[in-house]
Amino acid sequence: MVVPVVLGIIVVVALLLLAASVRMVQQYERGVVLRFGKLQPGLREPGLQLIVPIADKLTKVSMQTVVMGIPAQGAITRDNVTLTVDAVVYFRVIDPVKAIINVQNYPMAVSQVSQTSLRAVIGRVDLDTLLSDREGINAELKAVIDAPTEGPWGLHIERVEVKDVALPEGMKRSMSRQAEAERERRARVIAADGEFQASTKLAQAARAMGDTPGALQLRLLQTVVDVAAEKNSTLVMPFPVELLRFFDRASEVPPLTTDAVEPLGVVIPDVVPDLARDTADNGRTAPAGKA
Repeated sequence: MVVPVVLGIIVVVALLLLAASVRMVQQYERGVVLRFGKLQPGLREPGLQLIVPIADKLTKVSMQTVVMGIPAQGAITRDNVTLTVDAVVYFRVIDPVKAIINVQNYPMAVSQVSQTSLRAVIGRVDLDTLLSDREGINAELKAVIDAPTEGPWGLHIERVEVKDVALPEGMKRSMSRQAEAERERRARVIAADGEFQASTKLAQAARAMGDTPGALQLRLLQTVVDVAAEKNSTLVMPFPVELLRFFDRASEVPPLTTDAVEPLGVVIPDVVPDLARDTADNGRTAPAGKA
């Protein structure tokens, strides 16, 4: 009666020990075994792994890439502009032993290093560089964060990206005015360049028409054809100024001179003095005759 009970107890204890000694390691994990607090050589690969109950402690380390957001950090750029920047860090464990033995809570450690590195990098660049050269800023952040983590902690920083740069409202308005002024400057330069090219072509066309007198008439007729094609009720035809000058020169008459009149035999009588004298005599003799 006692033997079956003892056998049953032994079987139950064996099953419990077997259950306590079997561990499952996933494909994306690696196991680190500490026996009585001492690191055991080698890593436990994916699959079922046996450990010594009570004596061994198996710690699983994920080898997947971890995506960690860096909280928004207030920083001052090199040109004394206050802004808020947040970023995201992609890292993974390449040495599980170092990640467990050399650092406590390595995700938190990576987060703190990323925050301090982000503020340090932002303080070394000016605002224009931060807004225009994102790739350079990301590469510098990756190098700064990867330096203290890869060697001693067994972590590899795959990439770092700046997500957003929050600027003060006053700075946004200033940048908008600057961009508007730059666009207006470009528009004026392009318009002036176009006018210069057009004036050059018009001058060449004018010289070509001046060399060929019939070209101006042909151009006039072409303009009339283009206007008439629109079926307009009113047709405005340009009138050459040279034609007006021709009529003006043709209408000029040379002034008359005595040399031109005498050959015709025209004699202008000198009647004005006689008429004035007769009028004066009539005025003096009229009252006496009436009496």
